Amino acid sequence: MERGTPTVRPKNLDLRTIRLPLPGIVSILHRISGALLFLAGIPLILAMLQLSLQSEEGFEMIRHTVDTDPLARLALLFLIWSFIHHFFAGIRFLFLDMHKGVQLEKARTSSLWVIVTSLVLTTLAGAFLW
Repeated sequence: MERGTPTVRPKNLDLRTIRLPLPGIVSILHRISGALLFLAGIPLILAMLQLSLQSEEGFEMIRHTVDTDPLARLALLFLIWSFIHHFFAGIRFLFLDMHKGVQLEKARTSSLWVIVTSLVLTTLAGAFLW
């Protein structure tokens, strides 16, 4: 085949049948967790910090909400997962940028470690939070 001639490759555009590899899943979750932290996590944490520093009543209100409302705890736990996953996936991507672990098997292993580590640490944080 001559150089520059287009190759005809099969295309699968059905999103329901595409199977994404584990490194791809980690990459997408890294983007989702970053967007979640930026759009929801930072404003929520800053609002809670501001309210808690304004007065003792504000601090007690936040403490009471986190102690009694399971949805507040679940939202906090989800933000904790977002931070932990984004942190470890970011470290993984820094190593990939330095061309460390770019081989297929090492990339799969590091992706698995990111997912397992983020879930284990989130579970520990949840046990502490609940």
